[in-house]
Amino acid sequence: MPKKRSGGGLSPMQQAAKFLGVSVLAGAVMAGIALPAAGALGLAAKGSVKGFDEIPADLKSPQLSQRTTILDSQGKQIATVYSRDRTVVDLKDISPYMQKAIVAIEDSRFYKHGAVDLKGVLRALNKNAQEGGVAQGASTLTQQLVKNYFIEEAGDDPTKVAEATQQTLGRKIRELKYAIQIEDKLGKKKILENYLNITFFGEQAYGVEAASQRYFSKHAKDLNLQESALLAGIVQSPSRYDPVNDEAEATKRRNIVLQRMAELGDISQQEADRAKRAPLGLHTSRPKNGCITAVRGAGFFCDYVRQVILTDPVFGKTKEARAKLWNRGGLTVRTTLDPQAQESVQDSVKDHVYRSDAVATAATIVEPGTGKILAMGQSRPYGVNVNNGETTINLSVDQDMGGGAGYQPGSTFKPIVAAAAVEGGKSPAQEYSSPYEMAYPSPVTACDGKVWRNDPRRPEKLKNENDSERGPYGMAEATAKSVNTYYVQLISDIGICPVVDMAKKMGVARADGRKIVQAPSIALGTQEMSPLTMASAYAAFASRGTYCTPVAIESVTQKAGSRQKSLPVPKSTCSRAMSEKTADTISTLLKGVVEDGTGQEAGLGSRPSAGKTGTTDERFAAWFVGYTPNMAGAVWVGDPQHKRKMTNITIGGVPHDKVYGGEVPGPIWRDMMSGALEGRPAPDFHLVDLPDDSHDEDDQKKGDRGATDDHNGDTPGRATGGLIGGLTNGGTADGGPTAGALGGSFPTPTFSLPENVIQGQGDGGIGGIGGNGGTGGNGHGGRRH
Repeated sequence: MPKKRSGGGLSPMQQAAKFLGVSVLAGAVMAGIALPAAGALGLAAKGSVKGFDEIPADLKSPQLSQRTTILDSQGKQIATVYSRDRTVVDLKDISPYMQKAIVAIEDSRFYKHGAVDLKGVLRALNKNAQEGGVAQGASTLTQQLVKNYFIEEAGDDPTKVAEATQQTLGRKIRELKYAIQIEDKLGKKKILENYLNITFFGEQAYGVEAASQRYFSKHAKDLNLQESALLAGIVQSPSRYDPVNDEAEATKRRNIVLQRMAELGDISQQEADRAKRAPLGLHTSRPKNGCITAVRGAGFFCDYVRQVILTDPVFGKTKEARAKLWNRGGLTVRTTLDPQAQESVQDSVKDHVYRSDAVATAATIVEPGTGKILAMGQSRPYGVNVNNGETTINLSVDQDMGGGAGYQPGSTFKPIVAAAAVEGGKSPAQEYSSPYEMAYPSPVTACDGKVWRNDPRRPEKLKNENDSERGPYGMAEATAKSVNTYYVQLISDIGICPVVDMAKKMGVARADGRKIVQAPSIALGTQEMSPLTMASAYAAFASRGTYCTPVAIESVTQKAGSRQKSLPVPKSTCSRAMSEKTADTISTLLKGVVEDGTGQEAGLGSRPSAGKTGTTDERFAAWFVGYTPNMAGAVWVGDPQHKRKMTNITIGGVPHDKVYGGEVPGPIWRDMMSGALEGRPAPDFHLVDLPDDSHDEDDQKKGDRGATDDHNGDTPGRATGGLIGGLTNGGTADGGPTAGALGGSFPTPTFSLPENVIQGQGDGGIGGIGGNGGTGGNGHGGRRH
């Protein structure tokens, strides 16, 4: 007659177990609780039966936490991460010696008893009564497996772990009933397999495969006799018998296991004696966990992937659910990281900026038309040792994804203004007087019918690099030379709102999550952005007007038993940010920047490229953002703390009086893109014929000074103009203009702002829109060029 399952009547085995629960469980010998046997039996008879009956019948085996493997786009491993280092293996992939050793030392009657070993219980009762404490336990492997299930379910929650291991009769009763159920459903071989995969072997190793790798650097199926005995002996007390820290104690315990195997007939006495004489033979491997183990400098990209899984609702509706998915592991995450591009980024970063330099660099490459992040790196390596130049702050991404508050992009924002103008109908031949010096035009329309006004009592002014730079200019020449007054006149003409709208369509947002301030100074790049944001925005130009949200994950599979199941992943959302004609016009303008303007040092030779330089006021940051039709990349150089100005500074072993966007970030961009694109197609842009905006003025009047970097975003010059709103009476734009000194390509600024108005140090404030004042500063205190 077949046995009945739990909930449908008790089988003889279950009835016997129930009897044990009433009569001997209180002795607690099943897990070795130190209670004298004599007084415990009566205690158990006072209600254990009811508690036993009321325990839910079904125990679901928990999904064991395992390591997660992160791969690049080619399927090569980037890093392994885990909450618990475990690799689940089938019983056939575990050495027979290991199987026999664990049974011999933990439950020698495993194949002869059911969920509870009655002889073992009586033997332990007798022994413990003689000793007056716990000399011997009686938990079967099945009961130990149940206990480990509870611990696994508790995860890293200390309260739940305490509940799972508390020495109480209630837990023992529950453990016993579930052991009966498991014994009935799984069978001996599966119980042994599960036990060997779940149990803790010390040194951060969970399960026999991880333990075998940790102590012997081999697979569990290859363990020999003495190695198996050593691992089996560790289980009882991983800290006491740790062979790494106490070889003598571990050896003694190993030999006990070997002798027990001989007594049971698993091996001969001669085999046991020979194995006892053998050295431990450790060949340890250090735990390899976390993004710090990432290859090719991909630690920050690895951390970005982690952030995506922890924050994107596609991986779970709640924060807790997503964290559980990540910590449980067992995932294989195939990412978008291109190994060739990543290696090129890291090589270029290391060549140009040293980890010990006073400033850092961060670089990102994305694929136009897909949003795929192809590479992400920085000069300061991933890690927690700040004294060694390490950091866990990802300088390439926004604050909510593990980055900082961002960096003002300077003139790399100007193409967004140009795109808004052209999309709105402005011709690239549009000329403005573009004087050497001017006040911000006022009033200027903003969004929602609001108006920005300059303060008539203290009007904010701006200047170009030097007084030879005088208009009129058209868009092409103004872009190549990065003429500040041209772009301020342009945004004042079309209004602030079209620029804010275009930025939104191109995914351009502040790295700290705050709204972009509506002021004409945004044309000069005063709002803090991240390199990933800027690279993704320029990718919209490369893809002829289509913006795609950045993505880092191609696919995720999760191990479920012996199967791999696919999980949903975030997808890039692509949308049209501008017409193809507008994007082609901007590409034509920015191709001129690389060929004849401030970005010549970033050129890729015969491969078509386009881009824009940027250098902020006080030289706290310098940029180059550029693209080809098949890759877009952004490079930022600066002090993440916004304290070190890049004047009289050595970067990458090269001294600089002043740092410009084309001079330091430009070559980094050139080298990283050259390597990333090597061997790949070199398509050309869809260029447009730009209207002739030249004039008959002589070269001196036009400021024909060649390819020189500008300081308000690119042009080195003397900082001047009004400070941010809140520092002026009525509020002005949160960025200021620049002026230039006569003579030379890179004149020396003769005016600098006080330290307390630099980002994050001043009280800035945002003035009102309309009325007596305009939109105030960016709230960070400080004006950047």
